[in-house]
Amino acid sequence: MIYNEKKVEMLRQRYPEGTRICLDHMEDICPVESGTCGWVQFVDDAGTLHCKFDNGRTLGVIPDVDQFHKIDQEQTQTDEQTEENIECKEITETEDIEESEEMYMSM
Repeated sequence: MIYNEKKVEMLRQRYPEGTRICLDHMEDICPVESGTCGWVQFVDDAGTLHCKFDNGRTLGVIPDVDQFHKIDQEQTQTDEQTEENIECKEITETEDIEESEEMYMSM
């Protein structure tokens, strides 16, 4: 699908470089899996959003053909903070286990 100049400009404003999206469904011979998130790299003159996905793939997403949604920056930051908190908790739990093993061994 090719869009007119006005629609392409609207897409560029709505999905600037660095916009986070999540793919809901892709119409493609070899689609990116539904639920995969990625970053918009640019919108070309045809209106295709060229994206780099978290699974390492790069592929164009076509609005009105592929289904996707924009992820708010606040949501992304919250998800990253949650992951950091989980990692910190795992490190703390690992340290606690090591300390318990040392105490048991010294008895």
